[in-house]
Formats: sequence, C-alpha cells, structure tokens
Amino acid sequence: MGTLYYGDNLDILRRYIKDETVDLSYLDPPFNSAQNYNAFFHERDGTDAASQIRAFKDTWHWDIEVKRAFDTVVDNSSERVRKVMLAFYEFLGGNDMMAYITMMAPRLVELRRVLKPTGSLYLHCDPTASHYLKLLLDAVFGHNNFRNEIVWKRVTSHSDAKRWSPITDSIFYYSKTDTFTWNPQYTGHDEDYVADKYRFDDHDGRGAYRLGDMTSPNPRPNMMYDWKGHNSPMKGWRFSKETMQELDADGRICYPDSKDKRPQLKRYLEEMSGHLIGSLWADIHPINSQATERLGYPTQKPVALLERVILASSPPKGLVLDPFCGCGTAIDASEKHGREWIGIDITQLATSLIKNRLRSTYGDKIEIITIGEPTTPNEASVLAEQDKYQFQWWALGLVGARPVEQKKGADHGIDGKIIFRDDLKAAKPEQIIIQVKGGKTGVKDVRDLRGVLEREQAAMGVLISLQPPTGPMEAEAASAGFYAHKMNGHQYPRLQLRTVKELMEGKGIERPSNVAAVDETFKKAPESKKKHGQQKEFGL
Repeated sequence: MGTLYYGDNLDILRRYIKDETVDLSYLDPPFNSAQNYNAFFHERDGTDAASQIRAFKDTWHWDIEVKRAFDTVVDNSSERVRKVMLAFYEFLGGNDMMAYITMMAPRLVELRRVLKPTGSLYLHCDPTASHYLKLLLDAVFGHNNFRNEIVWKRVTSHSDAKRWSPITDSIFYYSKTDTFTWNPQYTGHDEDYVADKYRFDDHDGRGAYRLGDMTSPNPRPNMMYDWKGHNSPMKGWRFSKETMQELDADGRICYPDSKDKRPQLKRYLEEMSGHLIGSLWADIHPINSQATERLGYPTQKPVALLERVILASSPPKGLVLDPFCGCGTAIDASEKHGREWIGIDITQLATSLIKNRLRSTYGDKIEIITIGEPTTPNEASVLAEQDKYQFQWWALGLVGARPVEQKKGADHGIDGKIIFRDDLKAAKPEQIIIQVKGGKTGVKDVRDLRGVLEREQAAMGVLISLQPPTGPMEAEAASAGFYAHKMNGHQYPRLQLRTVKELMEGKGIERPSNVAAVDETFKKAPESKKKHGQQKEFGL
C-alpha cells in the first residue's frame, strides 16, 4: 500500500508528512543540467513535451521570487544552513545555480525533519551541481552523518570533445544520526570462481561446497585435543570439541584417507554471502532500448538500483519516501519488497503514469491512495483554470489515455491517445483520439474532432469536457456512426462525448474491453513475481 501526492513537494512535506515517520528517503531531483530532465515524452524533432517546463524550468532562473525564497531559507534555517547559503550567494551571486540551490535547500531540511532517528537519505545527482549539493547536505545533516558517495556507472564510454567521457552519477548517502538501519548487500559469486573453488558435491541436496582449513590461525592451548585419531595442530583447532561434534553430526567434516592429514570443513556455496558491495556500483546496467523494464521515460533508473538502496537502508515493512517520484521506480521497488511508500510529484502526468505502472506490475488489487488530485467537478474546474496542461493530463488519466507528443506548441487537435489491437494480425494498431476541453464547448468542437478522426484514420474519438454537451453536439456525434470490432463485429459509437462529472462517477468510454482487445497505450511493466507478505530479503 502506498500514497501518491500531486503537488509541490515542499508544500506536501510541510502539510502532510509528520516528524520522524520515514525510514528512508531517496530523491532523484532534476539535475540543473540545462535540460528538462523530468519531461516524460520527447518529440521526434528533439523538442520536449510540456510536462515539467512550467513546474521547474522557470524556477531555476534567479528573479525576485527566488530571492524571497532565498531570504526565507536564510531567516528560518539552522545556523549551519544559514551560513552555507550565504556563502553560496557570496560566491555565486544571483544566477541559475543559486536558484537551483535555493529550491533544494528547504526541501532537504524538510526531508531531514520527517526521517526517523534511524533513517537515511540518498540523493542521486550528476556532476553539474553535486559539489554544491554535498556542501548543502553537510549543512543540513551534519558532515559527521555523511556515510558514502556512491558512484554508479550509468553508461559506457563514448566520444566527447576534449574531455573524459562522463559516464557516472553520484548518490550521496547520509544518515540522520549515528544509529541507523544498515543491511550489507552482496553480489553473487563469479561463475569462474564457483567452477574453480566449489568443485565438490555429495549429492545430498546441499549443493556444491569447497574445503576449508579447520586449524587455528593463532595459538589456542584450550583447543589442542585429538580428534578421531587426528593429532591436534600445533596451534590448536579452530573449533571447540563441542562444535566439532556438532559439525561431525551434521556431515560438515571431510575426513582424509590418512590420519596424518587434517580433516577439512565443508563450506557450502549456498551459505556464502558473495562479494560485499562497496561504493562503486558498476554491476547495475542502465536501461537500454531492449530492456523489458523500459517504459520510455528519459530519466528512468533500473529497479535493481533502487532495490539495492531500499534493502540496505530500510527495515522490512518500513516507509520509503520519494519526493521527486517521476516514473515511480523507487515506488515500484518499495512495493516489490513489502515496504510502505510515499511518492510526490508536481505533475498529474506522473501520478497517472505511476498508477498505470503499478497496476500493470502488481494487478488491480494494489491499494493506491492519491491525494491532491481533483475529487469533484468543481475542483477539476479550478485545476483547469490554474493549469491547462495539468488538467489535461489528469482528465486523460480518467480514461487510461497517454498524452501526445506536442509539436512545438500545437496539438493538431489531439490531447491524448488510447492505442489498442482488436486484430493481432493487423499491421498497425487502432487508436482512440482524445480531446480535453476546460472551457466552453459547442458543436464546432465536435465537428473539429470528427475532422481529426478522418485525418488520422482513427477508430474512435472522445471529447472530454467540463460542461455538458448540447443537443446539436450530441446529434453531430451520433452522425459519425460506429466503429466495428475487427473480429467479432461488435459496434461502438465512433465519436463519444463525456463530461468530467460522468467520468468521475464511473461512466467510462465505450471501447473494446481488455478481453476483446490488447491495450498498447502504455508500454507494460514486467509483471511482478512478488507475493504479498512473503518478501525475501536478499543482496543484489
């Protein structure tokens, strides 16, 4: 079970998250790298969709509002934070980097507040601002609570003009106090190592083993005794006589063919932890174009990366918080390993996509609480007035549609699409075109949508509006006729009108069901093998 919050994470943290309730916070904020890193879709011509531009891009330009935010941080923070922020300002002045640090500072202060005394924080960043963020984290958490800089090799080397190819990210790991949750993580043994060392197998169900020395490395007079005809080693045995008896009874001792040779201990491969993982993570590969978990998000991180963080620094059933949850990888990993979770994002697009991802992975029984989205048509109207794009993305989520890739500000009459196949032999899938209107609507909007259907050769179209349709609008929609299912001939109205109120009350659109058609709107996340209540902790 988890909770998704829509809104500014600073406001959400202050309003909803109580002191000392979170076991682990992982954040992968935008890196201030002169790119809109949190955009979910990119155009073929290289332009970004509008997803995070209004939310963050303008925030990173120094202006009077950011200066007010800076003054608030300085006036209301601890002495360490106040000093480091003033030092940054003295050095940087009022520039974009200072604006970025001003955005991050109060959020890190709040994240420390909500952590339990045993809690930890991991901040994922790149070299663009990592040195500033490290000093800021030292001020917020105390330099004595810095645990590691983890270096993740995220890509392979590539050609770069006059510099070493940047191929790594940094993950700063801090604890709140010196008493914190820590579970060492291990990698599996190298195959060649296993083949060379674990050469024995008694075929008793315990698997392969290697032989280990049973003599003491240091003089131990109390361990000098004869054992089954074998004289005591010069420095004594490694184990007491009682332990030797237990090992013998368990079949753990390999006896040589001569009393002049020493017995040896059977060390089974399945009991060995593997290699202890250090601060260089080169074994978790980035998500490439062929990866089954790839969902098409530019900044998507591998689930294995987040699994390692979560297993190392949170207790079973602990609470994990991601305040920049994006496409929801930390949430996915938390759910997989039986942690409760909180995700926060400033776009309706993110919350819709995360819900789709979780239900695709864990099924419809997963319980997701969403806070901050409209719960009434009136609240939907307010959202439409405040932000047209957020309203569109929220409304598209009501029908399971994905946003279209914008063409330099023009949507060409399409706000979203549903992609499906009702004939698996067909060369191309069918599409349902979605338009979302937050203002006044009329019969012209229906005619325009019908024109888009003809132009795109789409199966169906849906007009979502706040206002109820008029009689002429309904007549125009009816005149568009029907779409017939390719296989069974079942007919669906080709042009459908739905109000936000109807959708919120559960009246969906008429379309082939998942039984009758394959929905390809979103790339499906791999189905989880997790069994609730039976999570196994393991090193990755």
